[in-house]
Amino acid sequence: MKGSTSIFSVKRIWNAVGYSIEGFKSAFRTETAFRQEVVLSLALVPVILFLDVTAKSKLMLAGSLFLVLFAELINSAIEAVVDRVSFERHELSKKAKDIGSAIVFLALVYAAIIWAVILWPLFSDGFV
Repeated sequence: MKGSTSIFSVKRIWNAVGYSIEGFKSAFRTETAFRQEVVLSLALVPVILFLDVTAKSKLMLAGSLFLVLFAELINSAIEAVVDRVSFERHELSKKAKDIGSAIVFLALVYAAIIWAVILWPLFSDGFV
């Protein structure tokens, strides 16, 4: 059909990639927590590669890092939308921001559990 854009259009995909890159750049530039989590994730990737664990375990370790970054991006987006609507204190604004924070907290707890469960057998001989 004339005037319609295919969902598989190269231009559409290229634009989407560009928007995603802009989102990463914006989050990295303006969100301290996101920068900290990116730096920590980049530091832990080489650790993952050198650990003597299965490929599945390595994937779970890396996946837990991605989950934290994903959660932080969601939280940042929620905060941006709430702030865009109004800087005025409001119960619903607080609720939205608190829920966003809870998303990040759960991702961090999940990542800590994954890392502990996978790393414990590697280092527990000296502790137990």
